[in-house]
Amino acid sequence: MKRKENVRIVLVGAGGMSFGPVMVLDAVRAEKIRGSTLVLMDINEERLEVCYAAACRVNRSMGNPIKLEMTTDIRRALKGAHFVLLSTENKRFEFWGQDYEVPRKHGSRQLMGENGGPGGIFHAMRSIKLIISICRNIEKYSPDAFVLNLTNPMNPVTLAINRHTSLKTVGLCHELYGGLLRVSSFLMIPKKKIIGEAHGMNHFTWFYRIEHKDTGEDLYPRLRRHLRLFPLLYPPLVRYTFLKYGVFPTSTDSHIGEYLPYAHKVNRWNFPFHEFFHREWELRNFLTNSYANRRFTLPVHLLPESGELPFPIIEGMVTGESTYIGNVVVPNKGYIPNLPKGVMVEVAANTVGKKIKPIVTPPLPEPLAEIIKTQSEIQSMVVDAAVNGDKKLAFQAMLKEPLTPNPSAARKIFDELYKLQCDYLPF
Repeated sequence: MKRKENVRIVLVGAGGMSFGPVMVLDAVRAEKIRGSTLVLMDINEERLEVCYAAACRVNRSMGNPIKLEMTTDIRRALKGAHFVLLSTENKRFEFWGQDYEVPRKHGSRQLMGENGGPGGIFHAMRSIKLIISICRNIEKYSPDAFVLNLTNPMNPVTLAINRHTSLKTVGLCHELYGGLLRVSSFLMIPKKKIIGEAHGMNHFTWFYRIEHKDTGEDLYPRLRRHLRLFPLLYPPLVRYTFLKYGVFPTSTDSHIGEYLPYAHKVNRWNFPFHEFFHREWELRNFLTNSYANRRFTLPVHLLPESGELPFPIIEGMVTGESTYIGNVVVPNKGYIPNLPKGVMVEVAANTVGKKIKPIVTPPLPEPLAEIIKTQSEIQSMVVDAAVNGDKKLAFQAMLKEPLTPNPSAARKIFDELYKLQCDYLPF
């Protein structure tokens, strides 16, 4: 790796209001890469300019620790890049609404339609088509860059990069951070005093170790006692699975329910998609625009940590220091002993020089392992269908999905979503 002041980090999809502003905040507070260049890249010039204006304000408020560039030209962005962060989608909320509503109209009981279920299959195919096209440019203009993928659905997208490109890559998600915050709030122990290690599949990951950092106390007995005393503080599916499998999930009902055929029987909640859109995207958009236009100021140095992992990894690789990373998505090489080799798993890791070294974990509870095996088979089919433009294989994946009601419904779901999204699908 070159000297840190020459390090070039590219954010592809920087105009996304869920991604760009958070990554900029993390970049300017990353002490070990001061002097690096952060390139904001997006094809939406209007949103990119807003993100860049906000980024410049954030950077100035911290004494300009990084250099900032912006561009809509992927080739210009990637030239000389050492790290590339991917978080980009086409028409995210428009298509997510379709992924959610169309399968439910035809009888699917999917809870969210983002990562699992019939909706998750179409989301994956769109994302894989887009991300692989970007990766072809990375292979051409910065083949030695390390790719940090934050694009959902995390498992199939990261699998596609691993299987069908020559790039070094890892998938990253903040769900572990959220799970630790929930444990902290339940037990009234500061998060920094809790050691939590989890394993599984992205958005379906389970704590196998929860300990007090200072005393080494196993906190699982306390958490089980808290559940018995205050069951209604736990979302229904979290409560049910904790009691059924004996382990606590890092995610909450919306995500773990994407992979459980019985989820709708435990939690009758319907994903409030339109409310989520207004809370999530419109609020972030309003705040970012307001900050970019100097309508308020931020005490950047006092803001809490984001829980995102790209910059701890980048700092570890740039300095060569071994850095603990709470969760990474990588192909299984014995890291979870009772899952097949090559399936995408989520485990803790350390940076070792310029590499990621995942940590070997205990076996998963067998019922959870079986669910992941089924999903991994579906994800493998979806990846190959997307990369090879194989419509028949994509439909076979739909038939295999546990949240697809029956073959007739599968045909209706597939054909309707295809008609709505065909311009963004790989076939």
